[in-house]
Amino acid sequence: MLVDNSNGQFMPAITSPFTSDDHSFSEIKGRDIVVTGIQHWDTRIGSNLKNIASRLAKQNRVLYVNFPISRKSYLSKTHGEIETHCRIIKKKEEPLREAGTNMWVYYPTSLIESAKWLPSTGLFKMVTRINNRRFAANINEAIAKLGFKDIILFNDNDIYNGYYLKELLHPSMYIYYFKDFLQGYSYWKKHASVMEPELLKKVDAVVTNSMYYEEYCLTVTPNAHYIGQGCDLRLFNPYKEHVVPDDIKKLSSPIIGYTGVLDSERLDERILLLLAEENPDWNIVLAGPSDAFFEQSRLHSFSNVHFLGRKPLEQLPSYLAAFDICMNPQLTNQITRGNYPLKIDEYLAMGKPVVATRTQAMKLFEPYSYLADKPEDYAGLIRRALQEDNEQKKTGAHQFRQ
Repeated sequence: MLVDNSNGQFMPAITSPFTSDDHSFSEIKGRDIVVTGIQHWDTRIGSNLKNIASRLAKQNRVLYVNFPISRKSYLSKTHGEIETHCRIIKKKEEPLREAGTNMWVYYPTSLIESAKWLPSTGLFKMVTRINNRRFAANINEAIAKLGFKDIILFNDNDIYNGYYLKELLHPSMYIYYFKDFLQGYSYWKKHASVMEPELLKKVDAVVTNSMYYEEYCLTVTPNAHYIGQGCDLRLFNPYKEHVVPDDIKKLSSPIIGYTGVLDSERLDERILLLLAEENPDWNIVLAGPSDAFFEQSRLHSFSNVHFLGRKPLEQLPSYLAAFDICMNPQLTNQITRGNYPLKIDEYLAMGKPVVATRTQAMKLFEPYSYLADKPEDYAGLIRRALQEDNEQKKTGAHQFRQ
């Protein structure tokens, strides 16, 4: 957890080391740090990486580098959250922008080539090297403009775009942040299962947001360390007045809610179907964008299931305040087993009863939540959460903020 007990500012409340020299994450001061990753600065959802970058900028100069845009994405008709980035490339606008005190955001202007379809990882690495050279050249331009020296490179889980950056940028330290098991995704697994372990051995330090991922990384490299999870809780304040959003204002209680992406590789449709079928008096609210699977899900045929679509981050506390129960109906697989779900921090910060799938990462939350071992457990746990006074859970949730 990262929170300042005195004023609600985003700060580390842990001292887990990320190097063998026993320095904690908060002790990096007066350095020039380049942050890269797979979360674009213009993302429409909460970003752990942006929170980390903002925290680092309190005591260091930070350059947040957006991931490079592929030629295929640039030429597509829809750009989504990379719209600004594509416009900067097309109109040759200034790619380096100040984003706050000690913080700059950079939009790389060189396009990279899509090559994940290549059958050979060896061939894919050849294209990756070319892409990384373009990316590194752009980063070096931004570094030169800012006068950065002796940089620390912090890579948030970007296996491919970060694979050769140590050789190309020559950072004083290269830190890899392992927070998602991307090898479990069909989109990544073909080459990532080979290249990520190689990258873990190549970098100077690996930091993880869950103890399960630390255990995994230690099987690859001895220099892996659990540092906890970052979450800026200032937005998720239960003591503020939250107006019930119009699109759920007329729904009757109980409202069982979920916020986040409806990702079929993470979420268990069966859990939601069982809840909807067996509890027609419950309103199940799903606030977040859907992937192709959930867009076609049978859940859309239930009158008590409400797909709200993507919501701005600043509106999420109002939805959470209106929920009677917050849930995280995950599958149990390679992706979710060690994944630290940021939404649980947000749920608990709002003092809400939480029902979620039991995973290795969720053990941390066991004192504050109701954990299901199988889909059939969800309804009973929700009933229990609704019936219990829940003051102990709520008190524990508020203590979790501390």
